[in-house]
Amino acid sequence: MSEPANTFSKEERLCGKISVSALINDGRWGTTAHFRYCWKKSREDGLNRIIASVPKKYFKRAVKRNLLKRRIREAYRTHKIAPMGVDVMFSYSNKEIADYGVICSEVDTILARISKANSQPQ
Repeated sequence: MSEPANTFSKEERLCGKISVSALINDGRWGTTAHFRYCWKKSREDGLNRIIASVPKKYFKRAVKRNLLKRRIREAYRTHKIAPMGVDVMFSYSNKEIADYGVICSEVDTILARISKANSQPQ
């Protein structure tokens, strides 16, 4: 039986200091109302990987940071783009906790921008 499309497996998580620092140093940056995001085409196997970041500067309590990271991951899981082999970092940059619907729409916008930019010849 095939896996459902709305999954978020271990292979889709971006982890490791080397991978994250390479993304930050070599990636392309963009912003929305609630996010700064960075993306980079890096994998030949076509698998997308993401990482969610919520700075302690804005949210001192870990409970609030974890809530936002869960919402970001869930929004990505439900609005995935076609596999393109990109690494994406979502960094929450607003000082107030946004509703899930707002986060969902912005993650969807970010993924559409990445998909559009990635499909254009360089």
